[in-house]
Amino acid sequence: MELILTLAMKFWQWTILIAVVIIGAIINFTDKRKKPNMKFNFKGFPELKPLAIKTKGKGFWKGIALWLLSTRNWELTKDWKYNIDGTEYVIPAGFQFDGASIPKFLRTFFSPVGVLLVGGLVHDYAYKYKTLLEIDKKKTMGELTQKRADEIFRDINIIVNGFYSMNYLAYWSLRIGGFVAWNGHRKRDSKIPELNLSLIHI
Repeated sequence: MELILTLAMKFWQWTILIAVVIIGAIINFTDKRKKPNMKFNFKGFPELKPLAIKTKGKGFWKGIALWLLSTRNWELTKDWKYNIDGTEYVIPAGFQFDGASIPKFLRTFFSPVGVLLVGGLVHDYAYKYKTLLEIDKKKTMGELTQKRADEIFRDINIIVNGFYSMNYLAYWSLRIGGFVAWNGHRKRDSKIPELNLSLIHI
């Protein structure tokens, strides 16, 4: 028993991963597999470019801290179109996001732009602007609550990657801790640039 505990402590990342997989397998086995509450489709994956983590010129310790604690952001290089419940939406080129919120120590196994990429992109846009932009860039889905944005994230990921337990775990993580990012965006009062431009020209 002592040997098992020693190995578990030494290889703690693998211990956490194995625990998550076992818990996920149990949940998946007992999962009722509810169908998502929406329809979703898209024609191609979003085209992204990585943005630099700005460690240069920050000094050794601050640079190390940024490298270890910060998350790489990504920028859409082309408008990305998708469909929810028969309505076409778009996330415009130039939108920056950090992918799905994965704890740093789990990123060896789960990339922020891995299987949760599509849901993470739509979710980050919904969190920032409290809505989703229709394809004409003149109308929106209407004001979203944080809970509805989290549900959209969950349902999109179930449709795209087919995992139930993992997506529900991610969903409940957002329900517990997502208010920090949500409230931060509300304080900044972010507005959709394309929507504001279209209103100016009307």
